[in-house]
Amino acid sequence: MDDYSPLDPARTPDEVAVEAALRPAELAQFLGQPRVVDQLGLLLDAARRRASVPDHVLLSGPPGLGKTTLAMIIAHEMSAPLRISSGPAIQHAGDLAAILSGLSQGEVFFLDEIHRMSRPAQEMLYLAMEDFRVDVVVGKGPGATAIPLEIPPFTLVGATTRVGLLPGPLRDRFGFTAQLDYYDETTLDSIVTRSATVLGIEIDPGAAQVIASRSRGTPRIANRLLRRVRDFAQVRGSGLVTPDAAESALDLFEVDPLGLDRLDRAVLQAVCVKFGGGPVGLSTLAIAVSEEAETVAEVAEPFLVRLGFLMRTPRGRVATAAGFAHIGLQMPRQPDLFT
Repeated sequence: MDDYSPLDPARTPDEVAVEAALRPAELAQFLGQPRVVDQLGLLLDAARRRASVPDHVLLSGPPGLGKTTLAMIIAHEMSAPLRISSGPAIQHAGDLAAILSGLSQGEVFFLDEIHRMSRPAQEMLYLAMEDFRVDVVVGKGPGATAIPLEIPPFTLVGATTRVGLLPGPLRDRFGFTAQLDYYDETTLDSIVTRSATVLGIEIDPGAAQVIASRSRGTPRIANRLLRRVRDFAQVRGSGLVTPDAAESALDLFEVDPLGLDRLDRAVLQAVCVKFGGGPVGLSTLAIAVSEEAETVAEVAEPFLVRLGFLMRTPRGRVATAAGFAHIGLQMPRQPDLFT
């Protein structure tokens, strides 16, 4: 985005390092997602009792909810090494074969954005997950030969934000599939308090509630906002993060009480004011707010739809009465948008 936003999904190396320090190392320390934690705990405990490798795990859900953290916890709980890669980095079957052939017995292989892997690599992964072998093709044309390569049993942990893009045969080979949900404010409050302790930040309980309420149900965003509030308290306050300091800091960084940032409000304002509430197409809306269509569709729109401020209709994006009210306007009379 053109302007800085504390909710921007792009992360600097320093932010990645800080987020790694804030990740819980054990399943018992993982706050939120109680159903998934309980199910995963049972899976890992059973594997330990059998002295076997756990089934492959597929984690799905929006960014920032803890998929990478859970993969690290699985490796820690099983006392196994962890190998990390991502779907976009594996565009050829040979790339995947090189990784799989280097795995050790019981190793956890975390594959982020698994839905973005190339189709040939996905097809090779089918065999590796089921039979723990890959067929390496040597040569081309009629003289090509497939050489079977045995690989030690491993656990694949796949993470995806778009599980519907995974082919059915790949989804079916995961022994356990978990859908991560957005966090409630009480849990986010606890996460902010824990993160403040880890970072050595003095924080008032009321300030933790303010940050939690503006974090869009996402721990990664909560931790990012906590760091910005800390900066504000250190530079313009006494160092103690109070509710007033938290509100002033988040106002400065253009994060409103519901968690909307500059881009969210720009999109909502454009639909309501420039296009009279809609309907308006995605590409037209992206031009109106000077952003890429992908950014609008993946960063701003899902949150606005979740809040009930925006609707997707066959004719385009439409603002709701709640969306108009949030920016202080009254919704005009609308025609039937679903015909």
